[in-house]
Amino acid sequence: MFDSLTTSALTTALNGLSERQRAIADNIANVNTPNYHAKRVQFEDALARSIASGSGSAAISTQESLEPTRLDGNNVNLDTETLSNIDTVLRFQFAARAVEGEFMAARTAMRTS
Repeated sequence: MFDSLTTSALTTALNGLSERQRAIADNIANVNTPNYHAKRVQFEDALARSIASGSGSAAISTQESLEPTRLDGNNVNLDTETLSNIDTVLRFQFAARAVEGEFMAARTAMRTS
């Protein structure tokens, strides 16, 4: 049950979203640090490919943003980070509820057997 494609994919999603949340926090903390380049976490495309192949497990990659920099060499955009944070929190909540549903289904199945 806990090795299912759904559970593996949700676990990967939660891990990727957690990593993205840490990157956003680092970006916001360094908004005024000269020559700091924002971090971007990618996993959705790799996760979609792994689901299609039946795995559900995918690599999470963190890369430096290639967005234009300000005069001080920093490329953190606070508006972008704020919107990304909101999106990430909502996606994490959705995935966490889906995992909770998986566990509730398993618990119900154990009680009735």
